[in-house]
Amino acid sequence: MSENTSTGSSKDTVENAGPTLDARVIDIAIRLGVLGLFAFLALQLVAPFFVFLLWAVILTVALYPAYNWLANKLGGRKTISALIITLIGLAIVIGPVAVLVVSLVETLQGWFHSISDGVIKLPPLPEKLASLPVVGAKIAELWQLASRSLELFFTKVGPMLVPAGGHILSALASLSGSVLFFIVSIILSGFLFVPGPKLASGAKRFADRIIAPRGAEFVDLSGATIRNVSRGVIGVAVIQGLLTGIVLIAFAVPLAGVLTFLALILCIIQIGPALIILPTIIWAWSSWEFLPALLFTVLMLPVMLVDNVLKPILMSRGLDVPMLVILIGVLGGTIAYGLIGLFLGPVVLAVFYELVIAWVKVGEKEQED
Repeated sequence: MSENTSTGSSKDTVENAGPTLDARVIDIAIRLGVLGLFAFLALQLVAPFFVFLLWAVILTVALYPAYNWLANKLGGRKTISALIITLIGLAIVIGPVAVLVVSLVETLQGWFHSISDGVIKLPPLPEKLASLPVVGAKIAELWQLASRSLELFFTKVGPMLVPAGGHILSALASLSGSVLFFIVSIILSGFLFVPGPKLASGAKRFADRIIAPRGAEFVDLSGATIRNVSRGVIGVAVIQGLLTGIVLIAFAVPLAGVLTFLALILCIIQIGPALIILPTIIWAWSSWEFLPALLFTVLMLPVMLVDNVLKPILMSRGLDVPMLVILIGVLGGTIAYGLIGLFLGPVVLAVFYELVIAWVKVGEKEQED
């Protein structure tokens, strides 16, 4: 009798536990579904502004030490400090950056129209090169041959390149939109300076919920990497690129926009602008009078070497990210997002690289313990 009673009670327990467990599963599924739906809708709403917000956050993290220093100098006036930093950023983008982008677009559009019309050819050989003893005549002969071959090449191939050139031209037109992107991102970053500490604290609490107990440590590492790459790589590259472009445009050097863009890429991937500046100086001495060439050289040589002075000042620690990671970030970012990705790509990829390395080291340390 007792056995039947115990068996019956166990069946009742199982029957009562079954619906309870099912109810809990269904309840959790409904909650996750509703939460996932809200997350999806929120991401859809934020998606058009995601790149703007991402770059604004990067700018805020990179420039926050400068903002904090200025706020201390102004007696704790945080709003005024944020406004000053924002205006300086806008002045840089609206001024020299806009001029360089316009110069780049005009140069490449000129090339496209020359290919379309079949009239592209090498410029005349400077007389100083043609009059050089021993090698001058040979250089002039090779120059004429290259000019004829280049014109023949584009006469035959030009019609096939024109359709693809249309897509390239539309991409070039979007470069002007990149200036607007930077303007909007700088304005957004201006609004993030004052609430920056609260936002950083919230990011740490959120990270702790995901990868406790080291979430806050990874957030700090991300901030340090952003500042390191932004100031030590992107910042120095932008300064060198701007100075290079300003001097090239001031001296009316042909293809100034293209040369500046190439110099900027070389600076970002840590090669330096010497591959652009040195041939340009040689060309200047072969084409200009003595005084303009001397002044151009005096201005360009310090620009070529300025990174040796700025990097130790702007970088608080050595850059641990390999050059290959920076290069992939530059190329991948440029392909994915155009001119914006040229700056955004290496920063994002460097942060991801540092986080992965830190995560692997944490796992190895825990295994040893």
